[in-house]
Amino acid sequence: MSEDFNMSMRKFLKQVGVTSQQAIEEAMRNAGDTAGNSFEAKMVLTVDGIDLEHVVTGKIEGA
Repeated sequence: MSEDFNMSMRKFLKQVGVTSQQAIEEAMRNAGDTAGNSFEAKMVLTVDGIDLEHVVTGKIEGA
């Protein structure tokens, strides 16, 4: 893959990580007391123009 491709992909993934963390933190604050709870999380990545659907699941512990 080209250097331009790698840089654009890294930039996109950094944006996804940062904005996703901000969204989760805000939702957790708005939910109130989440201490001791765990939440199932799912991230679905699709890319227009190519046949890609990538799903990542995990658990987030309440704070």
